[in-house]
Amino acid sequence: MMVFVWNKDDLNDEQVDAIEHDGSVFLIACPGSGKTRALTYKIALELSRLESDRHWVVAITYTHRAAEEIEERIERLGVNTERLWIGTIHSFCLDWILRPYAIYHEKLKFGFRVADERETEQRLERLCLGRQPRIRPFDCNHYFTPEGCRLEAPNPARRAQILGVLQHYWAGLEAERLIDFEMILSCAHDLIVNEPSISILLSSIFKFVLVDEFQDTKEIQYAILAAILRAGAGRTRTFLVGDPNQAIYGSLGGYAMTREDFAALCGLELADKSLSINYRSSSRIVEYFSNYRVFAADVEAEGKDRDYASLVSFDEETAHQGVDDEIVRLIRYNCEQLGIAAREVCVVGPRWVQLAALTRRLMSALPEYSFDGPGMAPFARDQNNFWFKVARMALTEPSPQLYIRRTRWAKEILVELRHIGISVRDLSERELLRRCNGIQIDQDDGLAFLRLYFDEFCLALGFELTDSSALAEHHQTFFARSEAQIAQLEGAGVQGVSAIGMFRRVFASRTGITISTIHGVKGAEFDTVIAFAMLEGMVPHFADPDGDRSAKKLLYVVCSRPRKNLHLIAETGRLDGRSLPYSTTAVLGACVFGYDEVPDDA
Repeated sequence: MMVFVWNKDDLNDEQVDAIEHDGSVFLIACPGSGKTRALTYKIALELSRLESDRHWVVAITYTHRAAEEIEERIERLGVNTERLWIGTIHSFCLDWILRPYAIYHEKLKFGFRVADERETEQRLERLCLGRQPRIRPFDCNHYFTPEGCRLEAPNPARRAQILGVLQHYWAGLEAERLIDFEMILSCAHDLIVNEPSISILLSSIFKFVLVDEFQDTKEIQYAILAAILRAGAGRTRTFLVGDPNQAIYGSLGGYAMTREDFAALCGLELADKSLSINYRSSSRIVEYFSNYRVFAADVEAEGKDRDYASLVSFDEETAHQGVDDEIVRLIRYNCEQLGIAAREVCVVGPRWVQLAALTRRLMSALPEYSFDGPGMAPFARDQNNFWFKVARMALTEPSPQLYIRRTRWAKEILVELRHIGISVRDLSERELLRRCNGIQIDQDDGLAFLRLYFDEFCLALGFELTDSSALAEHHQTFFARSEAQIAQLEGAGVQGVSAIGMFRRVFASRTGITISTIHGVKGAEFDTVIAFAMLEGMVPHFADPDGDRSAKKLLYVVCSRPRKNLHLIAETGRLDGRSLPYSTTAVLGACVFGYDEVPDDA
């Protein structure tokens, strides 16, 4: 294969400097600086440099969607991705550590299955039921470090009781040979520490390990990757990309390790590089979000919207009962007066529970607009459920645009089937796609369509649902959660929820107004962002021990998403759990800026 080359205008000087560096790189990239482009071109370059079919390039992304996007970009550049592994850290640990080396782990050696999100919820609900003092399932949210378990929001008064619930929870999982999402990392770390030969072998296979969004990486993830890099003794290099100012997953264990600390951990020299040119936002938007930097960083607006006359508004007067009306007003003004496309508008709030209800109310108030929001999918969107993976194939049409993505999904399905013992040894991704494409179902009801499709899928691959208890359990969970989701949507007055068209929309390109949490919107960009509930105790979370610092990072993320317009709302009169009114997020209230007024007749 020839070494990958790009056109002169594809990259700027900063990007070229980072990509062409002969060694490991620690790249800090400001919002809108072409971080994904730099990462994509770096992966393409290193793939083209591979000299052996035995070697791989590995890229760790924060989400499955990011992995799909990057792989598709690389394919469009004409670079073969056959020797590329790209996915989340959890998928990496499953594919490269747990499944190949489970026999060396006491909890995994007789086989294991990953419990899906619903199973975890149900088990914790049962264990929390009737406990005094009251413990709720979300009180049990936790993550693992190399030293052990940490609670997300520790309550000193209940810590012992919560850990007691978790001990019962873990014992129940072990008895049924199950591990959950967090245990994937914990078990992978156990194997890396206790079986050094694993790191040595992996480092001989991986020529390059790239990490996207390093600021959201957990300590245990750093430890796993560093062990592999250290075992390579310089043969395996790394390329880390991120922005410490956007490190908003601290409560989940994520943090931005410094270049010096990671270099010491993995035993490599890391070149210090940066991307400082923002191609996304107007100069006014860049000027505004720069107020919330925690770490010093130069950001310069140079994109096509650089000189756009942005509206930046801040509302502390609207009462919480009137927030819906104000959001409707702002949506109409942006779309109907400023000409912003609906798909380029995003409404942001701090909590999913508020957003699901808000989405349904906005759908009622703005029937002429479509919405992409939480709780609007008419079926269970659990990435770890096998039948969700099959549903993606069922609800997307074969097309050149989706070929790479659907091939990736086919590979995931085959890996899962092989892992649970279904014989698909001679089945390729392409053949699986062909068989899926041949399934024709004439059914207008979405759930009925999927039931029939899943039956035909089993028939096309030559197995029955009863051949695997795991598949049967996932099947039951998928439809139980989907039926509950549809009932909730119909109860809220949403029309046409059961129609197959609504099901297909879940995997279609973004068409409507996006509704998202701050965490969910990270990495995205829109023409207009409308953020509400910018209140102390929500932004940041009331239990955050580093409140002002976290609030700055959250606001930095929110305010760096728009290209053109930004509207911030800190409504009055919203009450907390003690019936006390929330106040404006302190660091937002303290920011001195020449805000704009949105006309009253908007």
